[in-house]
Amino acid sequence: MGVYLIDVGVGEWLREDTGEGGMGAIAKGLDAELARRGLPPYAAAPERDGLGFEEKLSPSMKGFDALCRARLTPGERELIGDWTVLVPVSLDAEIRLPIGSAYADETVIAGAPQVLALAERLAAALELPAEVPEATENLALTFWFLEGEAEELAATRPGRWSEDLDTAFYVALYLRAAQHSLRLGCPITYS
Repeated sequence: MGVYLIDVGVGEWLREDTGEGGMGAIAKGLDAELARRGLPPYAAAPERDGLGFEEKLSPSMKGFDALCRARLTPGERELIGDWTVLVPVSLDAEIRLPIGSAYADETVIAGAPQVLALAERLAAALELPAEVPEATENLALTFWFLEGEAEELAATRPGRWSEDLDTAFYVALYLRAAQHSLRLGCPITYS
């Protein structure tokens, strides 16, 4: 059990039945808000074969929060840390919908391009190494950071990133989630 960050396929995105994992109400709410802003509706990417994005949020977020406080404005901290759905659409401001989930009373939708820009700044500040997995398989980041490979690299190539591997994990998590969302055109959410 635990909290996971996962990608959402078009079937789940458009499904109305929330008891079956559907996010149709969120999809409709997003499209209505995009129309209100004069933007086209979000067209979810078609289902694809292969593994999606799935990472478990298990390390402490204390260091990540401190890094965000040191490097980001309050508005930027809210953008990178308070969303419940990430979409591959550029948004000038978060979209808040009165739709609750297991983890929040409302749905907060953020644009992947904006989250990516913040995650890239944090990654640069930590000097995150290129060896951090691209998250091409489920739990790739989780296993890399929690099962010793990150520690092995830190022993041979220490740096800012290796001073707090939990913090580096969350920077990599948000970086890879935003990249995945943009690359495949799919939403990312918590499960």
